[in-house]
Amino acid sequence: MAVAQQASNINIYTESNPNPNSLKFVVNFMLLPEGVSRDYPSQESASQAPLAQELFNFPYVKRVFYMSNFVTVTKSEQVEWVEVKNEIQSSIKSFLEAGKQILIEENVKEDHELNATDTDIEQKIKSILDEYIRPAVEMDGGAITFDSFTDGKVKVQLQGACSGCPSSTVTLKAGIENLLKRMVPEVETVEAEEL
Repeated sequence: MAVAQQASNINIYTESNPNPNSLKFVVNFMLLPEGVSRDYPSQESASQAPLAQELFNFPYVKRVFYMSNFVTVTKSEQVEWVEVKNEIQSSIKSFLEAGKQILIEENVKEDHELNATDTDIEQKIKSILDEYIRPAVEMDGGAITFDSFTDGKVKVQLQGACSGCPSSTVTLKAGIENLLKRMVPEVETVEAEEL
């Protein structure tokens, strides 16, 4: 994985997003290859993610998400960002400055690659998600991944800041579902799968 190459000059800034309990910590270099993301809803799920494991040591951290050049952290509602933001930012910076790798997986592959077994409709849905929806979701510190298409129903996974976000249901129905129904007539509804 990336990381060690810029260990001496690391800058991190934060960006808010529609989820008031999530904050995006943006680094000045790529943490993961393009098209790769990882979502950790618990410390147990982060066995291959040393940085996420370290962040879960803070009792208020509820979810950690990696993508491109950022880490999105979701906190519990019991604390305010003003109380914990600097502690998290400092932890991420120290971890990266030590040259540690954020992932220790053997094979890292893209989340949304087209498969030879995909139907024409599934390929079309994935292409629309990639082109029109994924960039906006990523700007908000999250990701959307195609899960399945059966009997007119598209299932997607919302990750990072999007998971548990109060506005994600509106975005899913008013934005994503309307777009897919308009561009792929076979789509009748879109639902989010929980991780």
